Amino acid sequence: MSKIAIIGATGRAGSQLLEEALRRGHSVVAIARNTEKLVPRAGVTVKQVDALDAHALQQAVSGSDMVISAAHFATLPASAVIGPVKQAGVQRLLVVGGAGSLLLPGGGRVIDSAGFPDEYRAEASAGAEFLEALRQEKELDWTFLSPSAEFVETERTGTFRLGQDELLVSAEGRSWISFADYAIALLDEVQTPRHSRQRFTVGY
Repeated sequence: MSKIAIIGATGRAGSQLLEEALRRGHSVVAIARNTEKLVPRAGVTVKQVDALDAHALQQAVSGSDMVISAAHFATLPASAVIGPVKQAGVQRLLVVGGAGSLLLPGGGRVIDSAGFPDEYRAEASAGAEFLEALRQEKELDWTFLSPSAEFVETERTGTFRLGQDELLVSAEGRSWISFADYAIALLDEVQTPRHSRQRFTVGY
């Protein structure tokens, strides 16, 4: 089993990733700025770190087999993650992506479509920039998993579809995935890598 460092382990995605990793027998280094939500338990090492502190983040992830970044892009840009991960000697980085950079059937990006909500634009733009930074990265073995348009707190079903760069839409016309099922898809990738140096997406 692997030792997985999760940046943003108290967030909605990060907390589900932590649970899924433990469910599968991995050990987790749970990294967060505020660790009050993290209950000490077997398999979890809690580290209170401001991820923008490059040296502290490097020390926190050192010794891990891989790092999962589940932090918001608008607050933690690619450079703040990639540098410390590489300096710590960790070769593998998986990123909780965004849907904004996914492509629509016509070829344009979701973020550039008419009616894209202004309140999500800054985060979506930062996510697209993070993905482009990864695509320029020559050393890390990275993976960027974009959720569907709606990222929701519903049940863990274990049933979903995977795609590559195009937004997944259900037969009912909805693009969505739960945080719990997203975590299954990303931990599947942790254990059986199929998207090395690629972005892929998950949805119902």
